[in-house]
Amino acid sequence: MATIAADPLAQWRAEFPLASRATHLIAHSLGAMPRRARTRVAQYLDQWDLRGIRSWEDAWWMLPLEVGNLLADVIGAPHGSVTMHPNVTLAQAIVLSSIDFSGARSRLVCCELDFPSMLYLYEGLADRGARVTRVPSADGLTMDGQRVADAIDEHTAIVCLSSVIFKSAAIVDLAPVIAKARVLGVPVMVDAYQWIGAIPLDVTKLGADFVVGGSVKYLCGGPGAGFLYTRPDRLASVKPRLTGWMAHPEPFGFDPGPMRYRDDGLRLLNGTPHIPCLYAAQAGYEIVREIGVEAIRAKSLRLTRRIVEFAQAEDWQLNSPIDGARRGGSVSLGVPEPQRVQKELDRRDVLCDWRPGVGVRFGPHFYSNDDDVERGLAELKDIVDGLRG
Repeated sequence: MATIAADPLAQWRAEFPLASRATHLIAHSLGAMPRRARTRVAQYLDQWDLRGIRSWEDAWWMLPLEVGNLLADVIGAPHGSVTMHPNVTLAQAIVLSSIDFSGARSRLVCCELDFPSMLYLYEGLADRGARVTRVPSADGLTMDGQRVADAIDEHTAIVCLSSVIFKSAAIVDLAPVIAKARVLGVPVMVDAYQWIGAIPLDVTKLGADFVVGGSVKYLCGGPGAGFLYTRPDRLASVKPRLTGWMAHPEPFGFDPGPMRYRDDGLRLLNGTPHIPCLYAAQAGYEIVREIGVEAIRAKSLRLTRRIVEFAQAEDWQLNSPIDGARRGGSVSLGVPEPQRVQKELDRRDVLCDWRPGVGVRFGPHFYSNDDDVERGLAELKDIVDGLRG
């Protein structure tokens, strides 16, 4: 009881069995599974088994919006403005398919530190006339929001950027980007994957036209459940080329076209949705909503501050911001031979990862405790000291 009193989120640890079987410091890559996710997936199987084809009318057809509404409560979005998709790459592709790059506005402004899957997607738009401008980073770890804003001009069709850099957990100041884009009438799409569930987010106050993210990391919803928020006043004007029957107002009329779009958020869907993943994802969303991201952020800052302080004492290179206000939910540690170190940590049941150029990444979450962080750091020090001889 003393532990729970000192840490009001300690009671949630029992909901995540993996946290007691291993030292889980990898929420930035794959959050631990909640117990209730197993119950949710069993509900899906029971629905399919007992109701068969009736399941579409019973529970499945509107699920991409209904699950999106759960997430909307977490990110300050109105119900109906968040739709669910298999992953962030596809969610961004849907938005980008609605952008006309053939005219004077043909530039897509992004950042060189964006997640590579996004960069591949952007470069693939060249045959539609897109001219991709990758804004460079001054240090390879952080991105200056003002530098991105300065790259936006009257020839820009859309701006796409991450809110937290995946390698370093450095937070990007989006305010100058959104302000400049709004003056020029340029839509902004924010990749909030390393933000959502770890740092409080109110997409309405943010003012971005589109926000994407997913469930794999801090939302503890597992793979196969990405999301797309569309600012409500933008919805009616978005006409994706990447579309399908779910987006049609009369899908069972089997109209051969031309395409007509629904008036609600389902206009951003395409083919048959990923129903099993949506069942699983609800568990994590419910828990994060119940806890509140403000409380999660407070604990994250405390645990990651300990990692930073330990690294400073050991004179390890820190490849994440030292200032917690500029840092997301993980810390990148520039230790020698990070790939080898990570493999040895994994052998010792310390779950973390490594990334080229930044080293080993530690990312505790609300189900983590101080002992997890201390054990992870102790094992890391033991391995690094061994390498140094």
